[in-house]
Amino acid sequence: MTEPLRLGIAGLGTVGVGVVRIIRRQAELLEARTGRPVVITAVSARDAAKDRGVSLSSYAWESDPVALAKRDDIDVFVELMGGHEGAAKEATEAALAAGKDVVTANKALLAIHGQALAEQAEAAGRVIRFEAAVAGGIPVIKSLTEGLAGNEITRVMGVMNGTCNYILTRMEHSGLPYETVFKEADDLGYLEADPTLDVGGIDAGHKLALLAAIAFGTKPAFDDVQLEGIQRIAIEDIRHAADMGFRIKLLGVAQTSARGLEQRMAPCLVPANSPLGQLEGGTNMVVIEGDAVDQIVLRGPGAGEGPTASAVLGDICDIARGLRIATFGQPAATLQEAPSAMSGLPAPYYLRMALQDKPGALAKVAAALGDAGVSIDRMRQYGHSETIAPVLIVTHKCTSAMLDDALAGLAATGVVDGAPVALRIEEL
Repeated sequence: MTEPLRLGIAGLGTVGVGVVRIIRRQAELLEARTGRPVVITAVSARDAAKDRGVSLSSYAWESDPVALAKRDDIDVFVELMGGHEGAAKEATEAALAAGKDVVTANKALLAIHGQALAEQAEAAGRVIRFEAAVAGGIPVIKSLTEGLAGNEITRVMGVMNGTCNYILTRMEHSGLPYETVFKEADDLGYLEADPTLDVGGIDAGHKLALLAAIAFGTKPAFDDVQLEGIQRIAIEDIRHAADMGFRIKLLGVAQTSARGLEQRMAPCLVPANSPLGQLEGGTNMVVIEGDAVDQIVLRGPGAGEGPTASAVLGDICDIARGLRIATFGQPAATLQEAPSAMSGLPAPYYLRMALQDKPGALAKVAAALGDAGVSIDRMRQYGHSETIAPVLIVTHKCTSAMLDDALAGLAATGVVDGAPVALRIEEL
């Protein structure tokens, strides 16, 4: 009989329990598809007494995940604890040092320490697989490393945080303000313990850094991702975008240019009739463009017990089959140190500002934009108070540097109340 693949699972939250359930329910199917039994030997979590809705009595228990990682009776260390420091990092390093392969759903760990961990894994002849770290049940890592391996990737973009997409689409359909929908999402348990990881774009930024590393053969560089969250998006922005045939999405975009690697995670306008524009609720979508394949669109659930556990099992099955792929699709030593670059490609922008209701205020705004080389495509003034007049402007195409100059010029006019909301209109 073929030797079983023995797993040690660290972290028994939603995803960890989901993995246990799939392995129990689909034991025969997994063996048929991989050619060997897939079994759980030992587990680790903070609280051994907690009722998780599934019996764990047949597995050895380790209170210390590092001890679990070093056990002689596991072949694969499955890290589902989360966090980029502390136990997750120490246990992953210990597993590799002990000659174990690693499967993880930890995007923060790999976005920040991925290069060092990849080098350690390759030096030990081990693999790190992390399909579950990006876009839940969507096989985007597998698509980039295997299915699209013959392509020069030109752009990767997508909606990679279901909570943000839920908030934005809920605002649109309900007409409720951001603060109300944010609380609703929190009450439903959609938000991380630190909500800024979601609404601040950090969670999605981790995922974008990993996709960029694979797509462009670069070292993961989360610190170079330009981050902007959705906190400043008002219901007025969503309504105005809809009037113009757009929807607002927290969109990640990675592409290379002569200046270097562009990585930005920020709210922007996309055509309402595009695949990204039609995305609803907590669903994720990743769009990949390559020189041979042109464009492919991957859509599916971005989180949850079943989808994320499914991705974990996909990686486990590949290891059981003997598939060995470098962490980021090519040897870690060949990954390039790409200079960080702001977007150099011109695009139109949406601007919303509160203008002081004074004579000549609009002229000062137009002059500030013109001085920065930014021309106005459309401008609209709507419902104002005695002192403030909200103004909406859509620019012609300009670079991000020109826009920054324009925003600085607007601040110096003395007629703009607060900071304008500026959103890129992304062409798909």
